[in-house]
Amino acid sequence: MRALAAAALVGVLAAAAFAQNANRAADEAAIRGVIQAFLDTREANDAAALGALLTADVDQQQTSGNTRRGREAVVSGSLATQQSTGGKRTITVDSLRFLSADVAIADGRYDSVGRSDGTDQRMLTSMVLRRESGAWKIAAIRNMLPSNPQR
Repeated sequence: MRALAAAALVGVLAAAAFAQNANRAADEAAIRGVIQAFLDTREANDAAALGALLTADVDQQQTSGNTRRGREAVVSGSLATQQSTGGKRTITVDSLRFLSADVAIADGRYDSVGRSDGTDQRMLTSMVLRRESGAWKIAAIRNMLPSNPQR
């Protein structure tokens, strides 16, 4: 009887672990999708779509040290930067860490190449994402110029 109960418990735990791993993989894919959509909507100059990816209280620390606070400031500032500097931006997510079921940190390399001033920028970024009403949204952005240009 004990062996049967132990086997049932192991089966339940294995099924729960499998479901959790499947949910985590889906969350990771959704987060990567939000980060890519952040870049795509900036490039498309789509303020409404960009705003939909951000929490109302989002903030963004720029490499200049200035901080944009709130959805409207991040949208307008991001689009203005995109338009003034041009270039193609990419973010390569190197790590994703879940602080809870609904909060994650994405760290990666943030590159802006082919800029209108002829320079390329090789930066680092950290984004905090929060699930709201079932959708992942960007809650904080920290862009950094590394002291080591090799990253």
